[in-house]
Amino acid sequence: MRLASEIWVSALIRRAFAAGAAAMVRRRGDATAGAIWVVVDRLDGTVDLHVPRPQSEVGVADADDRRFETVLAGAPAAEVGTRIDRETRFDSDLWVVEVEDRDGRSFIEPPPVDPRAPPPERPVWPPKM
Repeated sequence: MRLASEIWVSALIRRAFAAGAAAMVRRRGDATAGAIWVVVDRLDGTVDLHVPRPQSEVGVADADDRRFETVLAGAPAAEVGTRIDRETRFDSDLWVVEVEDRDGRSFIEPPPVDPRAPPPERPVWPPKM
């Protein structure tokens, strides 16, 4: 069973504060099943945006976990704000959590997938002895 959005957001904020970063809810969505977007402000004028991965890309074993992907990295804050505004017109139950961290940590577990990153190397099979 998937954890309620409100509880998941509370845990993310506590994890950030425990690590010495600041985090806050910028927009409160549906307490039970609202989608969650995480904005990471690097405090240098750039931000990262992490959104839920499409369910079609989440494996059966991970279906109850929240999985994220990075859609904007090092983007201007205005660009992220515009994207959030556009999404909230479509999804009124959306949560937006902002993390302020100079190191760019999102505190999302497991870490968000970056679709622009090269795929991991495939292991050689059979292994060479």
